[in-house]
Amino acid sequence: MDWTTTHDLDTFLTTAGPFLRTRPDAHTLLLGVTATLAESGPAVYGDRPPRYGWWHGPDGRVAAAFVWTPPRPPLLSPMPDRAAAALLDVLAAGPEPVGGTNGPRAAADAFTAAWERRAGRPARLRTQLTLYRLGEPAPPDPAPRGRARAATAADRDLLVAWWGEFARESDGEPSGHAGSVADRLAYGGLMLWEADGRPAALAGRSRTVAGMARVGPVYTPPELRRNGYAAGATAAVSRAALASGAAQVLLFADAANRTSTALYERLGYRRAGDHSRYDFPPDR
Repeated sequence: MDWTTTHDLDTFLTTAGPFLRTRPDAHTLLLGVTATLAESGPAVYGDRPPRYGWWHGPDGRVAAAFVWTPPRPPLLSPMPDRAAAALLDVLAAGPEPVGGTNGPRAAADAFTAAWERRAGRPARLRTQLTLYRLGEPAPPDPAPRGRARAATAADRDLLVAWWGEFARESDGEPSGHAGSVADRLAYGGLMLWEADGRPAALAGRSRTVAGMARVGPVYTPPELRRNGYAAGATAAVSRAALASGAAQVLLFADAANRTSTALYERLGYRRAGDHSRYDFPPDR
């Protein structure tokens, strides 16, 4: 019941891919990130090589996995506490500092507890997210003024700026999003809501993988909020995800932001799980 790690994406997908595809909702982050890496190359998230791994359960089958694209934190699948503790040992022995973790709440908590025991100091809970799954889609009511359109390369600078602002507000990385924008534009994965002939909100979606697509980011500039533009953009990009062949459409929302969670629930999204992201402060 040991971890196996590799820098080879094909090896990871061959070995752990069937496990990830058994539960696309639980493994949405790992499926989405690996699909982007397969399509756009290992440098899409930065210049450090990604690392991948899988853990065999007592029956010899793959029962847990991770994907790590430094400097972002390792992304975890659901896993037993003992697998999370063993993974921390494996990653901490490598050259890259383990600066945090991101995953389903129980797995992230167990990995973080193992780090705190090793480091002798507390981690920082960065965000708690609710995972939502689209049930019966509902249009915004009342309907916002304007219309949705697919973003194009001509919108690139605006998209990068808005993605950065979204990241700042959600306590994510405020820069380094040009690669993600370029990747999304390549398959039509970004949509703008226009009002009065000008972009007013952004909503994106991941590729459809294993019948699953994930909505995000969703962003409206502060001066344009409370007009329903985010609702219009989210509903439009959700329809686009369904049209792309997704059987499950998912999204993450800040569990503490009742405004956004209530919006998604009005559009037909229903709670499907909880995720946590932790930061591990460096030794002083």
